[in-house]
Amino acid sequence: MEKNCTACGQTFRPAFVFQIAVTPDGKHHFCSLECRKSTLGDEAFRARRARRIAILNQKGGTGKTTTAVSLAAGLAERSHNVLLVDTDAQGNVGVSLGVAGEKSLYHVLVEGEDPTEVAVPVRGHLDVITSDATLAAAEIWLARQAPEARSKMLTRRLNLMQITRRYDSIIIDCGPSLNLLNQNALSYVDEVIIPVTCDYLALVGVKQVLRTIKDVERHLGHAVRISAVLPTFYDGRTRLAREVLETLQGHFKHKCLEPIRLNTRLAEAPSHRKTIFEYAPTSHGAADYNRVCDWVLATTARMEHEAPRSAAEAQVAS
Repeated sequence: MEKNCTACGQTFRPAFVFQIAVTPDGKHHFCSLECRKSTLGDEAFRARRARRIAILNQKGGTGKTTTAVSLAAGLAERSHNVLLVDTDAQGNVGVSLGVAGEKSLYHVLVEGEDPTEVAVPVRGHLDVITSDATLAAAEIWLARQAPEARSKMLTRRLNLMQITRRYDSIIIDCGPSLNLLNQNALSYVDEVIIPVTCDYLALVGVKQVLRTIKDVERHLGHAVRISAVLPTFYDGRTRLAREVLETLQGHFKHKCLEPIRLNTRLAEAPSHRKTIFEYAPTSHGAADYNRVCDWVLATTARMEHEAPRSAAEAQVAS
């Protein structure tokens, strides 16, 4: 069907994704990239879909919650709108930030509550969907759902336009187990960051995560990439820690980030209901997690830079 270009008025037949744009003012059509840019500006190519990251390791005590909270808080301090979702019934995210929402992830999953209403604003640019012991009941409820629905309920609940437009990043803190909640998390996110303690058993945990991701891809038909492995509790004075770090770097290459050094301030911050940036902004822990935030922003910028090229090449489905 032929359309008139919003910018120049020329009649044309849309053939590419970039030629159609939906804004609060209505639906627009553009005959060329130049016309689209002249009307909407370069920001028109900015990826509006929130970046979805799961912090996952099936082994306990690897610093998952510390990483999730620190990453979310660090990005929020840089004026990025972040939603942090706790999928662990222990509810450590809420405890760490000193918040207990009136409603939790249980209400989103089981009762279909609007996640934008359940999310609690805890810091500037940072909202949190907390969890508590009721999440165990959500696990039972999920198990009773149809096989094709039980692992994608989180996707169904969070795949709302309001979420995509409101947040730049959605970070999910996963529990230390392979359960339906973690399957839901992996079915929703695009990428995983794996915190790994610098000991031998941690390497076994990484192998378990790799197998889990392959199972999700095979059985649930959803591709998830490992964007980074993050060594935690690193003590460079010990030979074991150095050997584990070398092993991770040798296997994961550039995906192995610089380690989070062993730091007492990181352990103390949750007891004060503060992030590491609030509690000890000059500590090694704050510096190390600031580096992780810088890495996330750099990779996000690279992804957005590549988006216009792929959008221009993608044809509109007939």
